[in-house]
Order: sequence, then structure tokens, then C-alpha cells
Amino acid sequence: MFNFWGSKEQLGESRPSSSSSEPSPLPPPWYSPSLVTSPSSSRGQIPPSHVSPTEAAAIISLLKDKSVDELSKLLTDKNAYQQFLNSLEQVTIQNNIREELRKETLHLARENLEKEPQIVELRNQCRIIRTSELATAQEKLNELENQREEILKFYSPGSLLHRLQDAMKKGDEESEELQQKFMEKEIDTAAFVQKYKKLRSQYHRRALIHLSAKTSSMG
Repeated sequence: MFNFWGSKEQLGESRPSSSSSEPSPLPPPWYSPSLVTSPSSSRGQIPPSHVSPTEAAAIISLLKDKSVDELSKLLTDKNAYQQFLNSLEQVTIQNNIREELRKETLHLARENLEKEPQIVELRNQCRIIRTSELATAQEKLNELENQREEILKFYSPGSLLHRLQDAMKKGDEESEELQQKFMEKEIDTAAFVQKYKKLRSQYHRRALIHLSAKTSSMG
């Protein structure tokens, strides 16, 4: 708490002289030794207290106005000591802060209890979203991802080259079938020339594209 006592030399100024053989009264068991400055503190040692010099001077000034009987009562009467302690400004400030913190804590606790039904409802909604709406959205997302992968695969350079090579092979087979029909007199010369020329033009155009694409990919 507070070390509000000065040195025994300071208190001795207001005490009547007593014989050296008279024993000093022992402090009661409830009295904290840290509240009394030892005689050594007047010799330059720092007392075990966190009270600032200003606060200690203010407390000592209050004790100076008290009689010897009042000071003795503070040492022997717990209620008197507690009453004096609570009258100190520093203690009053700490008690007020503690009370404000207690009230604020209770207020926050009541607000949390009042919001508990809303929290439960929000948790239920989140659970529904995770089990239904989120599952549906995830399924749709997976479907779109698969479609994207298929499209990318379909239009990839390797796939395009493969389909172009298949078209070249098919055009070559159609040219051979058309030539076979012409040899067997199943088609006249004019029709044969027209179709055969078209098929071979497509074949060579595709062959040039295929060669160009392979060259670009290798480069």
C-alpha cells in the first residue's frame, strides 16, 4: 500500500520523553511492516515502497497534525488505521478506479449475455451456409474449374497440333478414296478435278500450318 510514516526521529518530536528502559510497543499482526519506514531509511536507505516522494510528503504532513494518542491508535486500532488509510487521496483514487473497472466489467458481461441469443442464431446460420449454400457453391465452382481445364486443354498448342494432324490424315484419306473412285469410273473427270483440287489445297494448307506451329514451339 503506502509508506506514509516518516522516520522515528520525526515522530519523536511530538512524543513526550520516556525512559530508555520502556519497551517499544509491538505492531499488531494485521499491520503491514511495509507501511512503516525503518530507522535505517532516515540514514539514506530506500524503503521498500513504491510511493513517490511527493505522495510520502503529503502523507507525513497529515500525520504531523495528529497527537501522540492518535498516532498510537493508528498502530493499535485496525479500524482507525483502515479509516485513515481510506481517507488518503491516493487510496481514494485507486478505489474509484477499481470500482469503475468493476462496473464496466459487469456492464460488458451483461451485454455479452444479452447478445448470446444473437450469437447462437448467427452460428446456426453459418452452419446452414456451410452445409447447404456453401456446398452448392463449391460444387458449382468445381464444375466451372473442370470446364475451364477442358477448354484450356482443348485449345492448348499440343491439342491444336494433334487435331490439325488428324485433319491432315483425314484429308489425305479422302483424297485417296476420291482417286480410287475416279480410277473405277465412278466419277467423271470434271468433278474429280474440282474435288481433288479442293482436298489437296486443304491438306497442304494444314500441313504448312502444322509445320509452322511445330517450328514456333521448338524455337
